[in-house]
Amino acid sequence: MIATITAGGGHLQAAAALEEAWHAARPKDAIERVDLMKFFSPLHKKVVSDGYITLVERAPELWGMLFKKTDNPKLVRRLAKLRRAFPPNSTLRIIKHLKQFKPDVVLCTHYLPVEILGKAREKWEGAAPMAACVVTDFEAHALWMGDAVDVYCVAAEETKARLIARGALPESVVVTGIPIAGRFSNAPGALAVRQRYGLRDDLPTLLVLGGGFGMGPVAEILRELDKIEKPFQTLVVAGRNEELRRELAVCDRKHPTHVLGFVTNMHELMAVADLIVTKPGGLTSSEALAMGKPLFILNPIPGQEAANSDFLLERGAAVKVNRVEDLPYRLGQLLGSKKLLEMGAAAKKLGHPQAAPDICREVLRRMAEGKRVAV
Repeated sequence: MIATITAGGGHLQAAAALEEAWHAARPKDAIERVDLMKFFSPLHKKVVSDGYITLVERAPELWGMLFKKTDNPKLVRRLAKLRRAFPPNSTLRIIKHLKQFKPDVVLCTHYLPVEILGKAREKWEGAAPMAACVVTDFEAHALWMGDAVDVYCVAAEETKARLIARGALPESVVVTGIPIAGRFSNAPGALAVRQRYGLRDDLPTLLVLGGGFGMGPVAEILRELDKIEKPFQTLVVAGRNEELRRELAVCDRKHPTHVLGFVTNMHELMAVADLIVTKPGGLTSSEALAMGKPLFILNPIPGQEAANSDFLLERGAAVKVNRVEDLPYRLGQLLGSKKLLEMGAAAKKLGHPQAAPDICREVLRRMAEGKRVAV
């Protein structure tokens, strides 16, 4: 079973990547990829799915404060014990489903299934399923840790060190990278992609990403791009925000600009990009790193985005501005520069294009050896 939650698109993408990799390795296995939201009440579902997006859009400082205050393993353990003593109906429904499906292993790409597995193990008859916690950011928040976890699969050595410092056993934390779809392992022919979108071969290409939900100041970014004198062309992905896509598509731009909605060929768009302007989500960043593409980060929200941003900046794979009005000067400096090439090389070095298959192999190996209990 691959368990996740709809809270931003990254957790779902990681789950899909693991399903793809596991099926490729063991095509005869019964695999269920389940979004635990389907067991929530309508009100609970709305709070979880809409609450996060609303909070980071309208009150990012509040989200950052909550992120920091809850990043305490002792506090998380106390809260988990309290919730286990008085579990909500959704947790009981999820545990019932687990017992009916009887998985040998549960791969968790969100921290909530980790906590629920802890409750499920209390009254599990026979051998409980192995639990693999697949952390989808470069920094592991305390919520990712749980008594039921047998192995942590993490993005980098720094992520591993953080978990060990907080009590995880060193042998139970494995650096695999964040799981991404297999198509990011093999770069498609850039020439064919350019021809399809009418892109010029003699101009650098910026890829501006609004995220799967079309969040972020995409319209403001494009207005600022018009102030850059150096020639370039832009691909814009507005995500599922159709209103934003229509708004952007009717505007005249100084530089050649192609506006897209929700896409399923991100690997192709990244293949032709010289620089990716984006929020530093764990999945998007990992996809870019796997393809050796540098990142231009704009005003990361406090919390996991800020932590991801710090990781990428420290390793030379990204640059950052906190205000959209600073974008023209910084981008103008980067386009066609030696630094841009160096950033691409740094990104490639950090990439883990085989993360999903590596996670599956590690979990299967541990199942065969009977290795359990990570904390």
